Amino acid sequence: MANHSGFTRRTPDIMTGELCAILSQKASFEFKPLYDLVYANLHARNAASGGDEMLRLRAYEKLQNLVHDGMVTKNAKKYRGDPAALLVVSTRLEEWRVAAKERTAALRAA
Repeated sequence: MANHSGFTRRTPDIMTGELCAILSQKASFEFKPLYDLVYANLHARNAASGGDEMLRLRAYEKLQNLVHDGMVTKNAKKYRGDPAALLVVSTRLEEWRVAAKERTAALRAA
């Protein structure tokens, strides 16, 4: 008998995907304009929830994780992404998203 605890693993983070998409460009961004672009993209996809301040904190945390992992460089107050590394992350996020949909479909069918 399977043990269902009520906790399900979340799908891959949409915000990280948006950060990767924006930072893959050949431009440098300060945090405020970068956040404005991320927020506009999330809002257009109807995926911006949790309040503006909480969303800003999550975006900053995700950005710092990308900096720590070496996929984004910070020079003074500007952030610039490494397109090759961010492409790998975006591809992996898409693979996880597809796998999560398959798991959900399998659970619903069972």
